[in-house]
Amino acid sequence: MRVLVAEDLYLLRDGMIRLIEAYGHEVVATAATGPETLEALLAWRPDVSVIDVRMPPRQSDEGLRAALAARAEAPGLPVLILSQHVEQLYARELLADGSGGVGYLLKESVFDGDQFIDALERVAGGGTAMDPAVIARLLSGTSPARGLERLTEREHAVLALMAEGLSNQAIGRRLFLSESAIGKYTTSMFGKLGIVVDDDTNRRVRAVLAYLNKP
Repeated sequence: MRVLVAEDLYLLRDGMIRLIEAYGHEVVATAATGPETLEALLAWRPDVSVIDVRMPPRQSDEGLRAALAARAEAPGLPVLILSQHVEQLYARELLADGSGGVGYLLKESVFDGDQFIDALERVAGGGTAMDPAVIARLLSGTSPARGLERLTEREHAVLALMAEGLSNQAIGRRLFLSESAIGKYTTSMFGKLGIVVDDDTNRRVRAVLAYLNKP
């Protein structure tokens, strides 16, 4: 994969570069400010980018807004947000275009290299990688989206784990159910959400986006 790393802290940026390259991927560009991030995203069009939320010059939400601006110019450009903070408004906007290839992880929740690289590769492939804590913040105070109120409690549990980026096999292990049972739940869930038969990855992304983008 061709990866862009946008992080203003040198040691963290250098550490991510070394980790990504240790797993056989190429870091094609780095950025340390919001404007640099947007410029690099549009110039390099990387396979995936790792972007911090709060970057110079204002240390507020420059990184996330750069990601939004780049995806407006290049729809579906894969972006993994890695931050200490959950910026609800712009995070929802990032997910709202429905094109997938997005992730949002909290730095404190990344415990090993395999976990981080797995999330990076999943986003690069057009999937999602969502931190459960981010999901909880995005869903706080929201009302059910159309179709979601029809899901059973078990289907909601499956969808929540799907939003974290877990496969059917991993969801089954978490819920102590067989993979075939999870397949039945997801098929039922897709039907209730009105998601027609399509590439399975795209259906999962669309279901997750419906879950995260409740009005």
